[in-house]
Amino acid sequence: MNLTKKNAKIVRSAIESWITENVISPDQGRILSESYEIVSFDWKRLAKYSFWFSIACIVISVGSIITDNYLMQLLAKLFTAPEIVKCLFTAMLAVWIFYYGIKRKNKKPEKVFSNEAIFFFGILATAASISFLGRAIDTGSGHFSLLILLAAIIYGILGLWFPSRLIWIFALLSLGGWMGAETGYVSGWGAYYLGMNFPLRFVLFGIALTASSAAFNRWPSRGDFLKPTRAMGLLYLFIALWIMSVFGNYGDISKWVKVKQIELFHWSLLFGLAAVASIYFGIKEDDGMTRGFGITFLFINLYTRFFEFFWDNIHKGIFFAILAVISWYLGSRAEKIWAIGGLTVQKKPANA
Repeated sequence: MNLTKKNAKIVRSAIESWITENVISPDQGRILSESYEIVSFDWKRLAKYSFWFSIACIVISVGSIITDNYLMQLLAKLFTAPEIVKCLFTAMLAVWIFYYGIKRKNKKPEKVFSNEAIFFFGILATAASISFLGRAIDTGSGHFSLLILLAAIIYGILGLWFPSRLIWIFALLSLGGWMGAETGYVSGWGAYYLGMNFPLRFVLFGIALTASSAAFNRWPSRGDFLKPTRAMGLLYLFIALWIMSVFGNYGDISKWVKVKQIELFHWSLLFGLAAVASIYFGIKEDDGMTRGFGITFLFINLYTRFFEFFWDNIHKGIFFAILAVISWYLGSRAEKIWAIGGLTVQKKPANA
């Protein structure tokens, strides 16, 4: 096994701790210590970032072409086929990309990042095909959320079938987009739907998505999908709660500016309780991702409240001095929580 210096240090510390606590014998510790090698450079991380950078450059390149009027006019002349033909062409292109990607994945499963990068282009081709389909069947109703739902269904099926966590993440993004667009369409694009503004709807959506991630515990072959599903659910939940803590359940900016921030404190409290619950669950279940979400958004909540209540009321020098003290205190508390999590991980083999 090849490990980076950082990971090797953690493994070595764990082995030494197990030997000290008589969990394993010195001979077993020696065998474990000889089972890994330290790599001088993290090629895995370089490969990951290189592929993402390449994809980003391609997206920027396409965006530059789209914003260039001359090139767009040229492309319009070269590609004047009906929308349904464009839809079928990009659909066949997506099928070919996904076919090539899954074939390559089966043949070279160790090339994780390049395989996922290929799937990403399939995702783009699928999105283009659905977009052309929408233009071909457009009746002027403005009910485009059905197209987003179609994308979510396609990405969801492909993501679970291949399997590919990247495609699955796009399925969850599309599902969130559909929820927002559908409730907006049903409400006539008003500020509220069933008495809820957009952020509050996503609070409920985030809770539902986070809870549904537990279903992958009962699906061993797709257990790897639990973390990305939970991560997306927590992301929807906490970002929506953060917005709610600032704006509350208001959809009209003219009404919101007349409200004192203290009147929205219950949303800040709910935001904080959700973050603490996430930290508690992460420590209890030894889930670093959930714990990390809780700590991060607890900090964001506290900093946001600090700026809201004190920015206009105290001298800026004192303001940042207090902010420094708070940051130091929160950092020390987070360090302690992290240490507790580390102890929990080390003690697990003793209970096994």
